[in-house]
Amino acid sequence: MTVLPDWMRPPRAEGWYADDLDHLPEAPRHTELIDGALVFMMSPQRIWHSRVVTALNNELTAQAPEEVSVEREMTIRLDDRNRPEPDLVVTTAPLELDRTWFAPEDVVLVVEVVSAESAHRDRTVKLRKYAEAGIPHYWIVEDENTAPVVHVYELDGPTKTYVPVCIARDVLDRPVPFPLHVELSSLIPRRR
Repeated sequence: MTVLPDWMRPPRAEGWYADDLDHLPEAPRHTELIDGALVFMMSPQRIWHSRVVTALNNELTAQAPEEVSVEREMTIRLDDRNRPEPDLVVTTAPLELDRTWFAPEDVVLVVEVVSAESAHRDRTVKLRKYAEAGIPHYWIVEDENTAPVVHVYELDGPTKTYVPVCIARDVLDRPVPFPLHVELSSLIPRRR
């Protein structure tokens, strides 16, 4: 059995806190905090996942109003014990180049592109946690025979739960969080 590096040992008996992520320089680049436990993205990334995230980032950025920015792979500090890292964050927070996380009240949309290792967290754990934090819009992008399919959720304020709004195939047209039109079939170019 190999010995764990010191940085992997929680600094206290109850585990990790959100601010601890900023003090783990040796941790893998994509490290999340879920319920006080570190979660590492260890499986290799598929080209499908990478291309969908990049294409959606480009589409959202091109269509976003000036006061909105789209950020890739940045954490959201949901509370003291949760700091997940979605694939895309659409935010109204002011631009701060040293920023390492966003507050939920500055996030208008979270996009998770499902991979094999993140499927359970994206579909259940994060679905619940983002809603409880009050993030108004959540998209889960699934691979359906290599075609991206977007499951769109909106927050029901009184219950702090997400309500499924639509499942978009081929084209995604949404009036919120800002007017959007995305040709989903063009997100995965066949060659390049």
